[in-house]
Amino acid sequence: MTKKSASTILTLAFMTLTCILPLSAKDRSSEIESKIKTMGVREKVAQMFVVRLESLDPAFDNDAVHKSSLKGATEVNDRIEETFERYPAGGVILFSRNIENPRQTKKLTKKIHALKSRSGIRPLTFIDEEGGIVSRLANNKAFDLPKFESMKKIGDSGDEENAWKAGKTIGKYLGEFGFDVDFAPVADVDTNPLNPIIGDRAFSEDPEEAAGMSSAFLKGLESAGTKGCLKHFPGHGDTQTDTHKGYAETGKTWEELLECEMLPFKSGIESGADFIMTAHISAPKIDKSGSPSTLSKTITTDKLRKELGYDGIIITDAMEMSAITKNYGNGEAVIKSILAGSDMILIPYDYRATFESVLEAVENGVIPEERINESVRRILKVKFE
Repeated sequence: MTKKSASTILTLAFMTLTCILPLSAKDRSSEIESKIKTMGVREKVAQMFVVRLESLDPAFDNDAVHKSSLKGATEVNDRIEETFERYPAGGVILFSRNIENPRQTKKLTKKIHALKSRSGIRPLTFIDEEGGIVSRLANNKAFDLPKFESMKKIGDSGDEENAWKAGKTIGKYLGEFGFDVDFAPVADVDTNPLNPIIGDRAFSEDPEEAAGMSSAFLKGLESAGTKGCLKHFPGHGDTQTDTHKGYAETGKTWEELLECEMLPFKSGIESGADFIMTAHISAPKIDKSGSPSTLSKTITTDKLRKELGYDGIIITDAMEMSAITKNYGNGEAVIKSILAGSDMILIPYDYRATFESVLEAVENGVIPEERINESVRRILKVKFE
């Protein structure tokens, strides 16, 4: 065989291999099913939790874990590595208390990604970087990053291109610092001037404007390789209470929400949102039990999953918030949320104890293992992309 012939064969072989490298949806589905079969119940349950880094460090008691005013963990130490072996969370969220400077942040996210479960599945890294007041990196003086006054300011411009550019900009620098998922955009419609928590974090008080802007921002994030998350389903804009502090509700019917609050979520679903965050908002005219949406099968499964046709990851708002902890036991709330249809549980209070409660519920048949498998499939679909 001549050198030219050998070279030609190698070139053709490379071209053929290149053509088949990208996994088809069928191949990826098969890979996911194969992985799930190798995973024990403990590993599958672990994939459903997104935790504070402090939850993995026994040096922090529960009060210290959840008190954001205290200095947090800024590195992955031996204690965290040892805890992760037994409680391998599916994701880790970082806050301002974890972030010191650019070099430290890159090193930290790299170390988090290096944590592996027994099945070799690394955790995702999450952050709240909405632009405006909620920006863990851009508002840190150690970082020289683009800043945005607020999402309302972008919405007021009337140009969706500005929202796309903001998403692209934020998504790009988040990727550079090692973050996989941004808990943004805020897809709420700011219809209630008495609302104490949303305000100018939302793009607009007009539902169509909010829909266009939030979808554009989401696409901007995605174009930079960062996953976005629409929040806070079924809409936090028309409430008068902050769920960080206690009970909140919307007095609207489902039909009324469809005409307003649902427009941004429907638009985001059509745009391919990988994550939607549910809020701890009760909607008694939709679910007569008065359960927070996070724990409501009517809202999470019947409305979001079935009626709106959303098949991505449903993640809860932080389960450490008072709307949950003042009214439910930690394990109780998380079990109710999983049975309601949540795929990922954000910041449970007392992670390790809650983990064991969920594991026991699966082993005792309170939560069917297939319910867990449904969520793990969605989570692995994002991780295997």
